Amino acid sequence: MEQILISHEAWFRLGAFALILLLMLLWEATDPRRIPSLGWNRRLNNLALVSMDVVLVRLLVPVATATMAEISITRGWGLFNIVDAGLWPAFFLSLLLMDLLIYGQHVVMHQIPLLWRIHRLHHTDLDIDVTTALRFHPFEIILSMFLKLLFIALLGAPVVAVIVFEIILNISSMFNHSNIQIPLRIDRILRYFIVTPDMHRVHHSVIKVETNSNYGFNIPWWDYIFRNYRSQPAAGHIKMKIGLNEFRGDKEIFLHWLLLQPFVSGKKGSGEETLSEGD
Repeated sequence: MEQILISHEAWFRLGAFALILLLMLLWEATDPRRIPSLGWNRRLNNLALVSMDVVLVRLLVPVATATMAEISITRGWGLFNIVDAGLWPAFFLSLLLMDLLIYGQHVVMHQIPLLWRIHRLHHTDLDIDVTTALRFHPFEIILSMFLKLLFIALLGAPVVAVIVFEIILNISSMFNHSNIQIPLRIDRILRYFIVTPDMHRVHHSVIKVETNSNYGFNIPWWDYIFRNYRSQPAAGHIKMKIGLNEFRGDKEIFLHWLLLQPFVSGKKGSGEETLSEGD
């Protein structure tokens, strides 16, 4: 099974992506949590952006994450290639530590002004749905890729752990950005194990203290441990305002603007809802 997963990595990842995207789109259409304020034009531009991200990563990044794991094993790089922890402990610890890496990266992107200019594109979406999970600037995707490659080499993560992690991260991100209804009693239970859409939606609020909370994409425990957890938005999920006050024009949905966004300055809002750079 492991060898099949490794041999057909690209198809497994593409298949999981397409399946979850389709399922979430259908769920959003039949049972939405919020009534969308924008139409399909926004979604199509988000999808165009992720397509561009994939192409640029292929062109500009020399190796894939699974390839780096294979190279690390061959050359004896990394913790788990020096210390024999056993396959399953190395597998689960790699999943856990790679998720912590992505969580830490996310927090840092909010705290450093230059990195926030790159990351804030993700927060300028004025609706939140499954396509918001794909709305990242190519600069951030490439930066994240190089960070993961370095971490995989240092960790010596098993190849299968790297592949499974990439698939889980992609699936969980699309799930928790989705505009779907989950009964509250079920949501409360799920939050002990995974980041739910209601939990992550708080992070996309215009209110600063809410934006600077609930950073997790996959495992919710980091927000609990580092005290970044916020249960609900102050205005409630239906009435909460999504996005950034600085960027609320009609142009924010178009691909060319998405690519230029890190280089432009937004119109500052006022009051508690204003999110300042680097926050």
